[in-house]
Amino acid sequence: MPGLAFALALPTATLAEPVTLAALGDSLTQGYGLPPEDGFVPQLQNWLESRGHEVTVINAGVSGDTTAGGLSRVAWTLTPEVDAMIVALGGNDLLRGIDPASSRGNLRGILEAASEADVSVLLVGMQAPGNYGPDYKQAFDTMYPELAEEFGALLAPSFFEGLTGDPSDAQAMGRYMQPDGLHPNAEGVAQIVATLGPRVEALIGRVETASN
Repeated sequence: MPGLAFALALPTATLAEPVTLAALGDSLTQGYGLPPEDGFVPQLQNWLESRGHEVTVINAGVSGDTTAGGLSRVAWTLTPEVDAMIVALGGNDLLRGIDPASSRGNLRGILEAASEADVSVLLVGMQAPGNYGPDYKQAFDTMYPELAEEFGALLAPSFFEGLTGDPSDAQAMGRYMQPDGLHPNAEGVAQIVATLGPRVEALIGRVETASN
């Protein structure tokens, strides 16, 4: 009976399980200096929902956090309902001049915890400024792609990838940044989400593929 077959097929098409993402990060993830609704997590949530995804994004950003701080709380971030995790840490390690070997070890610990919990990861990288010297920059910049490859994580090259203009040009970047020059304003976050969003969709796709 064609009508019955159609009716039975309908629920299958709409039966997508909701996906829960944890965004583990620092002030950039937490939404420093912005009204709650303008922060990274709410804007990402809205962007994903506008694309038809049934998803909950948990804000696990702590202002001032380093990779060591992220490692110390990853166990209680990875609650049973978490299906995937965005990891965006390292900026405060740079500000403090922490040895990249230490940062790499902390990120490795976070990725190991996610692997043990069977949680897919999108690792968001960043690039060190040149003032720490070429050896520091080389060690810092390469740890993200190398760890992503080692653990099979998805990789975004930079949290600020979506901001137009030359990142070294303060005037070009100014319209997207708060007065401190470190944190994006609401418009900047929107640009960041629009660029990072498809990578998050790929992360959701991994979860949905694994659950089928």
